[in-house]
Amino acid sequence: EAKRCGGLASLRCLGAERKGAASPVLGRFGEGSDRGGYTNLRSNWDILGYTMDAKLDGLVPRWGNRRQGWVGIKDEQAPLWWVQTRELVVKELFAMDEHEKYDLLDDAGREGEPTRQRTRRGRLAAWIAIPFAIIAVIYAAWALSVGLQDQSSGWAQKFGGSSHKEIRDEGKQEYLLGVGKGDITGPVVELTFMGYANSEQIGTGLRQRLYCRAFIVGDVDKPEDRFVYLITDIAMGDTAIRYGILEGLAKLGPEYAVYSQQNIAVTGTHSHSGPGAWLNYLIPQISTKGFDKQSYQAIVDGGILAVKRAHESLGPGYLRTGQTKVFGANINRSLFAYLANPAEERAKYNVSSEDDGSVEKDLTMLAFQSKAGKDLGVLTWFPVHGTSMLGNNTLVTGDNKGVAAYLLEKSVGGDFVAGFSQANVGDTSPNVLGAWCEDGSNQQCSFEKSVCSDGKSEQCHGRGPFFREKDNGAKSCYEIGRLQYQAAAELYSKIKDGDSYVVGSSVKSYHTFNDMSNFKFPLANGTTVETCPAALGYSFAAGTTDWPGLFDFTQNDPGEPDANPVWKLVSGILKAPSEAQKKCQYPKPVLLDVGELTWPYLWTPNIVDVQSFRVGQFFIIVSPGEATTMAGRRWKDAVHDAAISMSLTGSPASVEPVVVIGGPANTYTHYITTSEEYSIQRYEGASTLYGQHTLNAYINLTLTNLPYLAPDATDHPASGPLPPNNVNNSITFITGVVYDNPPIGKKFGALQTDVASKYTRGQSVSVTFVGANPRNNLRLEGTYAELQKRDASGAWTTVLDDRDWSLLYNWKRVDGLLGSSDVTIVWESAADSAAGTYRFKYFGDSKAPIGGKISAFEGTSGEFTLA
Repeated sequence: EAKRCGGLASLRCLGAERKGAASPVLGRFGEGSDRGGYTNLRSNWDILGYTMDAKLDGLVPRWGNRRQGWVGIKDEQAPLWWVQTRELVVKELFAMDEHEKYDLLDDAGREGEPTRQRTRRGRLAAWIAIPFAIIAVIYAAWALSVGLQDQSSGWAQKFGGSSHKEIRDEGKQEYLLGVGKGDITGPVVELTFMGYANSEQIGTGLRQRLYCRAFIVGDVDKPEDRFVYLITDIAMGDTAIRYGILEGLAKLGPEYAVYSQQNIAVTGTHSHSGPGAWLNYLIPQISTKGFDKQSYQAIVDGGILAVKRAHESLGPGYLRTGQTKVFGANINRSLFAYLANPAEERAKYNVSSEDDGSVEKDLTMLAFQSKAGKDLGVLTWFPVHGTSMLGNNTLVTGDNKGVAAYLLEKSVGGDFVAGFSQANVGDTSPNVLGAWCEDGSNQQCSFEKSVCSDGKSEQCHGRGPFFREKDNGAKSCYEIGRLQYQAAAELYSKIKDGDSYVVGSSVKSYHTFNDMSNFKFPLANGTTVETCPAALGYSFAAGTTDWPGLFDFTQNDPGEPDANPVWKLVSGILKAPSEAQKKCQYPKPVLLDVGELTWPYLWTPNIVDVQSFRVGQFFIIVSPGEATTMAGRRWKDAVHDAAISMSLTGSPASVEPVVVIGGPANTYTHYITTSEEYSIQRYEGASTLYGQHTLNAYINLTLTNLPYLAPDATDHPASGPLPPNNVNNSITFITGVVYDNPPIGKKFGALQTDVASKYTRGQSVSVTFVGANPRNNLRLEGTYAELQKRDASGAWTTVLDDRDWSLLYNWKRVDGLLGSSDVTIVWESAADSAAGTYRFKYFGDSKAPIGGKISAFEGTSGEFTLA
């Protein structure tokens, strides 16, 4: 009966009530009252080593009895035989009927005796009987434990509790841990990038390969209880991508059947500088000319490989957690909307001029270490948009979080995996110098609407720390990534050998789908509200200060929009919103009623993922949309408070819950704002799909399913309505590679422009080869370019390749009819680059004009010295 609320951890499940009411089941254990209004359990439960909490609904294990003068020692300090014995006694006690409990523990007196006398006599009987019973059981348990020290997991499985083996070891809790990484770099040329919806941002090469990083956490005693958190260097998680990864894992055999809808989250770093055309719904496909199977498959295959590697690396280990501040890496790009939130709420987060609360500066870390002491990897959460690389950049990168991961993995070395996940990212920007008009006026954009003197947004651009560099944002991107890396590295060095362990054996997850069109639910005040079919407002088309939209759309445009009436006509032709939809979405003026557009297939999701993970006191909200700063805080606070009230981390909450929010994940649902921010209708509010109650709906769904994260939860929520998988019916206008040809008289890989013989450190070095289209072979887990250095023996050693930020691969179509192209490789050497002799290597693949055969080739530059 106690299963729903945490077994012994929750007296409320067993009938105990607050304010002095006796428990119908436990009420006869003692008569007095107190401490939160429960019956006086202390006198009898102390015998069993339990003490009551003063304010929460449960029992906290203690070793010893304060009435006998023993110190209340926690389980981790208790010998294993005591913990196991106590659990046996408690289990037997709960198996008794009321008469047996009465006889054993309460005032089992004779009829006709006064209550006080019966109570005194019963307690005396209990004090005499219980020690003998416990001694007998202790002896049996001791005898067993001598020979079963390594079988404590069997005790846990048999008796439904934790073995406490790991906690006993200096407060550590042992988990099943695995990390892995897979290359997901799709076509780096001829595809429109995903993120800015700029159809002119078409890939021309590669600065940094993209990866999926997988982190698996499991229960050592119940290995089926595990979750997988994937961080992919792409704009967002996606329905089709997640379906593909799940299907691929199922094909790996029964060993991978443990991975399912319930325990896999696919998140994106929100990079805006990677190839697109892989999303499930029509809206994001429009700017990319449809769907590209090669782009999609690269992400799916790399994701499967990352999980496979993590699975194969599984072993016992420990988790530590910590938090630090990152300054100078993010600002709020919609401060006008943020200020619409209540002043008293904002004041709680206004710590200083540097940390004024308008964005979160906290970076939260989960550090993975094997039981043998090997550093496996880290998961971090910090909110900053992946928009450091600008909308005119055409080289594939992982943006600032890709830089941070690259730097930390490189500094630690080996197969260490560093995941830098997004948090409540919605209104954040890496363009920390603010938004300025690029019209020659050198004026800041207007505060309310982010427009310039002409009343339009096109010239309003955010500025990164090195905005004056003509590098499409690369140096600013590296700096924002470096700041995250630096904070993470310092925090990691501080906690990796410390005692800030994640504790508690619970590893739980849940997942369900929910239809957000017309979802009705109660608010905290009892009012019933509902969400709406998805819709995008006029300010959605205005873009953001990170990269503005076109035409005459502006932000902060609620009610009747100021846009050209032509757009009303266009909106109406596509699908005029009904009066009910207008009322539901108000004050958002609906530009695109996308949730009710179904031809040729759904334009955007109405069915969303609801998912959360939990390991010990660490809770992860998996968000399908981009929650704004304050929206994320409210969501996290709700989970934090509910975890305490439900005693999910113990009762009392001996360990404070740590709650993070990660995303955008699984199915991209655009933005999630507070209702106050929604009323302002800047870009984020206009992109909050399901109306002003979107955030509260997500919170309601999360809390409704939170009991599935209870320590003794054994089931999962129903799957809910499945979203469509449009992989095989998505439209495309993307043409494939027709053929490649070298210029007349040349071969593939031949030099077009060779290097000079000498360079000084800090100079850029480049070489150009006769190339071929890189879409012929994505070279996953490989490279297109290498920088090699000659060692003392005369051998060539690779020092840089596609993984490295400073080595650039550029592809250019020279003659479309002939099919010829050039490849230029650039090394941006640094002031501290090693002196020596170097050369470039180029690895390409050509497609024959007849038959379409793909053939590999290589090119080698001349040697050059760096001094």
